Amino acid sequence: MKIITSHEWLAQDVFDLIHLFMQDSKLDEQMPFVNFDMQQNGQQLFIRFDISFDYNDKQVFEKFATLDKYKNELERKRYTKREVKKALYEMLSKKFNKSLPWGCLTGIRPTKVAYELIENGIDKYFVKEELIKNFYVSEDKAKLVDRTIKNQICIIKNEKLVDLYVNIPFCPTKCSYCSFISSEYCKVEKIIPDYINALVKEIRATKQLLQDNFYIVKSIYVGGGTPTVLSADDLEKVISELTFGVEEFTVECGRPDTITKEKLDVLKKYGVTRISINPQTFVDATLKRIDRKHTSKDVIEAYKLALPYEFSVNMDLIAGLPGESLKGFKKSIQTVLELFPDNITIHTLALKRGSELASKDYKNENELTEKMVSYAQQMMFENDYKPYYMYKLKNQNAGLENVGFYRDQVCVFNIDSMEETASIFACGANAISKRVYFDENRIERQANVKFAKDYIERIDEMIQKKRELFN
Repeated sequence: MKIITSHEWLAQDVFDLIHLFMQDSKLDEQMPFVNFDMQQNGQQLFIRFDISFDYNDKQVFEKFATLDKYKNELERKRYTKREVKKALYEMLSKKFNKSLPWGCLTGIRPTKVAYELIENGIDKYFVKEELIKNFYVSEDKAKLVDRTIKNQICIIKNEKLVDLYVNIPFCPTKCSYCSFISSEYCKVEKIIPDYINALVKEIRATKQLLQDNFYIVKSIYVGGGTPTVLSADDLEKVISELTFGVEEFTVECGRPDTITKEKLDVLKKYGVTRISINPQTFVDATLKRIDRKHTSKDVIEAYKLALPYEFSVNMDLIAGLPGESLKGFKKSIQTVLELFPDNITIHTLALKRGSELASKDYKNENELTEKMVSYAQQMMFENDYKPYYMYKLKNQNAGLENVGFYRDQVCVFNIDSMEETASIFACGANAISKRVYFDENRIERQANVKFAKDYIERIDEMIQKKRELFN
């Protein structure tokens, strides 16, 4: 796809929306060919799209729109972007005679739009109707947003209340759909001790930084990768440093083939309250197809092993995995509901750049994935699971979403992270610290280097940059 415009700051949104309508079509570097122009006079906006979908199909669309009253340049750009996307959506919806589940919303956090509407004076009881009417969101998805924000009552906006994230970027094997910067344990085993030493050094420096600036940690999240790929001794070296006495302390165990009694003992000893055991599917043929070296029976055995520790447990499932039928996906949903974990997260497959699956000639099964996601959400509601956080990624099948559901207790870190309602002190390779300035309505980020070897060599630099961000 080629986009010609003088408004480069809007080009990505134009690309994303056209791509969503044409997910089932083969796009190349030239087609569609898009000429986009926009002129503003006060609050009046003239929008023109001139699109060649192929060499024989050219469409022109023009529209006048009126911007809402804006207070500053940032707000003007946000309203302008919204009107441009609405205009493009109207054109594409008519052209292809179809609607998208999320309408003209292309961002990763639909809930953010809902909160902006509330801040701009829309009563929270009318957010659903506003999303349907002005953003063309389907009724089901608008209702999902409405339910989600009503379950986010744990949000506390206080610049001194922060979260701590620790990254362990290693896995037993690489899943075919994964694009995370994580390494197979067997390939980096020699540098693991050095990585842990560097990580412990950063954690200790971070603890001092927190203390010096009077920050209070409210939740801890150890992710990856698969943190429990480490030996019990190595895991203890990291977990034992996280002495904050928080009520929510999550460690992603993820792969059941990494879970042992010795590691669970370590987690319990140092106050971990929540873990993830992620099957992704309970269909063994699919597990093999996506290069996960465990079976569905291994997931159930790991879950049984963890039950006596009384952790809150999350389980992930993915809709749209290659080769999986609707019948197989329904089996996975029924199995996870029988296990009855505290949290269930339903992901939609995303063909991320850098994943093995994206490099293959894999075709999105959009209609099938929509049926899977619809079934999963229906079953969550029928079994009294409630949505508490959600987000979208680029290149997800059918432009769908990921949703976390809970029975009794939400994961505060997940909400804070997605809604950007707390600063995050992040340690480890490829970890991104985030400082939220509520009074100024802005966020600053500081990313650690991506790869473990570079992180080890540049650990002092990472610590100094974190000091500069938070001091």
